[in-house]
This record gives sequence, C-alpha cells and structure tokens, in this order.
Amino acid sequence: MKKTALVIMAAGIGSRFGKGIKQLAPVGPNGEIIMDYSIHDALEAGFNKVVFIIRKDIEEEFRRVIGNRIEKITEVEYAFQELSDLPEGFAKPEERTKPWGTGHAVLAARKVLSEPFVVINADDYYGKEAYVKVHDYLVQDQPGDGRMHICMAGFRLGNTLSDNGSVTRGICDIEDGSLVGVNETHNIFKTADGAEERGDDGRTTALDVKSLVSMNMWGLTPEFMETLEKGFAEFLQGLGEGDIKKEYLLPDIIDRLIKEDKARVDVLETKDTWFGVTYQEDKASVTEAFAGLVRAGVYPENLYK
Repeated sequence: MKKTALVIMAAGIGSRFGKGIKQLAPVGPNGEIIMDYSIHDALEAGFNKVVFIIRKDIEEEFRRVIGNRIEKITEVEYAFQELSDLPEGFAKPEERTKPWGTGHAVLAARKVLSEPFVVINADDYYGKEAYVKVHDYLVQDQPGDGRMHICMAGFRLGNTLSDNGSVTRGICDIEDGSLVGVNETHNIFKTADGAEERGDDGRTTALDVKSLVSMNMWGLTPEFMETLEKGFAEFLQGLGEGDIKKEYLLPDIIDRLIKEDKARVDVLETKDTWFGVTYQEDKASVTEAFAGLVRAGVYPENLYK
C-alpha cells in the first residue's frame, strides 16, 4: 500500500488548549474532539500516517489530550512551527509575534514528510467523502507534463455556513475541473433561501449555494515541499518595514503556481457538510450534528472502543 499522510495544522492552538479552547471542546458522545473524527475518516480512506504540526510549548499537553491516543492506532510524527524556524541568512524580527502562516506551518513538517499528503485545519470537520477522493487522487499516477499535479477538496458553499453569524469563504473559479482562482469573499450570511454577501455599505449580493469553496483541504506532494521552501525565502526577502503581520499562505502560494502554469489543481467536489466552531454558539449545533451521525451509524458511539 502506498504511503500517504494526514497533516493537521494545529500550531494556532493556545498554550492552555486543554482548558476550554472552543475549537477543541468535546463534541462527540464520549468526549471526542473534531480532530478525532478527522483522523478516523482519513485512516478509513487509506491514509496511514498522521503528522501533527504544533508549537513546542504545547507538546506535552497536546500529547496528553490526543497524541498519545492516536499513536496507538497509526504512525504519528510531530513537527513544530516556530517563529525562529527560518532559512539560513534570515532572523526573526524582534517585533514579530504573529505566526508566519499556513505555508510556513506545512514547511515545518519537511523533515518528517516524504510521501503524498493531505493538509487540514485542526478545528474543521470535512466529512468522509473528501478524504476518500483526495486519497485516491494522491495514489494514482499523474501525467508527466512538467507541471505539478495537486488537488483541493471543493465544498458547496451552502454546506459551510454558520447559523450564528458571517463567514469568509474562498469561492472557486473552476475551468474543466481545474482551479483557476479563488475569490476571497467576506461577510457571507446564511439566509432563508440561500446565502448572501453583505457589504460595509449595506448592499447585499446573492450567492449561489452550490458554488464550490476552498476550506483549506489540499492534496499535495513531496515536490510541493521544495516549492514551499524556495518560496518562503522569496517571501521573506520581499517583506517591507510595514509587513510585520504579513503571512505566507497556502492559497497564495498555490494561486501563484497556477498563474505561472507550474501546477494543475484538480478540484474534487464533496457534497458532505463541513462543521466548525466559528462562534461559541456553534458548539451546540456541532455536538448535535455528531450525535445525529452516530445515531445514523456513520460513526460508532465510541471511536476508540
């Protein structure tokens, strides 16, 4: 069986995440957190390694809350995203406190990744279908046309909205099944008959709930790591004095590869519903959603029994 990895970006979790951080609150009937379901679905789809990207200062607590449990069922590696992890010749600006972004997070795993991998957020639930489609894509042979062939799980906008407030989504521009660009759209609200974008001037724009959006779930290759490493040095070289919070982000990196015709990004549509705790009020509905999935037999009542 071909080796494939699930890479979970969890470095943004607070140092006291085991004490009530909303994204990692229990949502399952036996105290499972969203990450537990993500890992369960990925392993079921055929992924056979998990890489946790965290910060060194939360390692002990992270292992206690979830890591030690997962190590009993699959191969686990840890990578540490730190502000000081920079290419040779660069130093962390004294005033920099904000993490370097999702591109830097994935780059932190370069020493423990040599296989194709899927990247996800720690606090998002993506459903089963996306893992199956991304895994099957990563293990198949790709055309030798000189371009990098990677993929993205595309979720229907209507399946990614919150009942408790606005969300920001990257609405995809797709041609022949391939990603052409992502339109970052803010202040998207769920409405009685669909969804709308609300501008600061009070104007509203109706949105197609069947539009595909990016939820930061990417199927990538070891070759992509080389691009990340080279690109990060270029990103740092291009920073100006006022860029103290600028981030090196996966969507920006991939968009650049597309525009330079260095990569084809296949969009794999999933009809599953995304869950996430964007607002504190979302926790109750997410907990009920998982209870419903357990009642329907999608998941066992106890994932680790």
